[in-house]
Amino acid sequence: MILQALTHYYEDLLALGKMTRPGWATVKVSYGLVLDGEGQLIQLLHLQQEVQRGKKTVLAPQEIAMPAPVKRAVNVAANFLCDNSSYLLGVDSKGKPSRTAECFSAAKKLHLDLLKDADSPAARAVSRFFETWNPAQASTHPALQEDWEDLLKGGNLTFWYDGGLAAEDEAIRDAWQQHYESSGADTDEVLCLVTGRHAPLARLHPSIKGVNGAQSSGASLVSFNAPAFCSYGHEQGANAPAGQYAAFAYTTALNALLADRDHVSRVGDTTILCWAQGGEAAYQDCFLMSMFSDSYTENDILNTLHRLGKGEPIDWDNSRLDPDTRFYVLGLAPNAARLSVRFFWQNSFGAMARNLERHYRRLEIVRPAFDKFPTLPIWRLVRETVRRSAPGTRPPEPNPRLAGDLLLAVLNDTPYPATLLDGVVLRIRAEREVTRGRAAILKAYYLRNSQDEQLKEVMTVELNEQSCYLPYVLGRLFAVLEAVQQQANPNINTTIKDRYFNSASATPATVFPQLINLAQKHLAKLDGGLAAYYNKRITELNSRITQTLPARLCLSEQSAFQIGYYHETQKRYAKKEEL
Repeated sequence: MILQALTHYYEDLLALGKMTRPGWATVKVSYGLVLDGEGQLIQLLHLQQEVQRGKKTVLAPQEIAMPAPVKRAVNVAANFLCDNSSYLLGVDSKGKPSRTAECFSAAKKLHLDLLKDADSPAARAVSRFFETWNPAQASTHPALQEDWEDLLKGGNLTFWYDGGLAAEDEAIRDAWQQHYESSGADTDEVLCLVTGRHAPLARLHPSIKGVNGAQSSGASLVSFNAPAFCSYGHEQGANAPAGQYAAFAYTTALNALLADRDHVSRVGDTTILCWAQGGEAAYQDCFLMSMFSDSYTENDILNTLHRLGKGEPIDWDNSRLDPDTRFYVLGLAPNAARLSVRFFWQNSFGAMARNLERHYRRLEIVRPAFDKFPTLPIWRLVRETVRRSAPGTRPPEPNPRLAGDLLLAVLNDTPYPATLLDGVVLRIRAEREVTRGRAAILKAYYLRNSQDEQLKEVMTVELNEQSCYLPYVLGRLFAVLEAVQQQANPNINTTIKDRYFNSASATPATVFPQLINLAQKHLAKLDGGLAAYYNKRITELNSRITQTLPARLCLSEQSAFQIGYYHETQKRYAKKEEL
């Protein structure tokens, strides 16, 4: 299913002219070896471009369509027209001269074999280069001396002839295409599980590059490298047969998605990709803005999602977004030399918008004045489950599975994962702090997951002053008692929240009598008007307690206590100027 969707995406991009055809790939190239008509190296061309990386401008290799590179680990295997200095020049800094000579010999044989019948000046120049080039003289060649150290670092080189890429010469392209299409002639033909057609078997699939935490040289999405992973005597790719075209198509599409950093997100160890049927990038922009950005106002996001969810097309970035368009979201994580699929989601774009709107409605809660972020994207929710880091330090990584489980729950509008609640509860207990994000998570979790109507009635955006639900009232009362203490002792370092918050929310019968007695001493320190105000608030909340204080509160009741505390605290800060 995943490979089929990626193959279709490749075909969409190919139709739009945004993708290379089979046998070709976008490769990062650093230098061009400029040849004359006799195949002599006359100049080294710099192909790097200035790009912005954070606050710095750096030189980065240029991405050029080249013959698809082979997959190699420690084996010697040459690429056609584009490779590192070991293969094209026969020199490197690895300290293994015999292997380097073997690499150059492999490249020489490949190019001479492929270009022996190619009749063009560029093809003859490349052939003459390999026939006449002497690796022993490379270090003294005048065209290479200035950039000698950089050449040996491993960047890719390609051939340049008569002011253009040798790879763009028609005779050379035809020679490569003929070689690529005939390479599967001796390969077993199988029924491809991706396309459903008979095709030459792809025993090794191309590598995937760009997944955060995976090997920089690339990792495999489909691979079998040990007998334990094989079955019925099959080897390598024969265990999950895919044709060579399908393997090329899905890996090319996946690498293109990962290379487009504007449309890649990361939460925890999960790299998140998305794409729409037809290849229109505006769908990706809209999804990523709605799901991961905190720079848009809540109304802007909700209005956009509401219209899409109702089935209305909208204009976005000069593009028309159709809610019926098929949309895909894929989460990948590193796993040694392979990639793990954290999740895969597919549905219409309108269904995504409808479910995301419901999620944001559940998250709505009163926001403190100091909180400048209008929305709570997925990555902020996940971050609420880990301890807060000191300024300038990297925050701890959340549960690796949480990001994927939470994102799937949002996209499918299914119950939130229990790990989300567990993480938030543990942080509240450890820090005794109910932040806006944690309160929003508690509210959304119980609105979606709980069937308790009495509990749901207090999971509101703002303070529910009419509710008599005991845990919620106790949370409100605790916030008022804390305010009394702070008014009586403005410079106090340790408040009742620091000492009693967890026990008050878990065992109220034991703690609240002590807190009420302590509050009477604090009220005696206040002036008449302020004392009267707080005494009235305490009396009013006590009047809502119509049963014996429970010895213990369960987890959901403790969450109601925390929501009550948060609501009452936000009301206190909002009304502070009126006191």
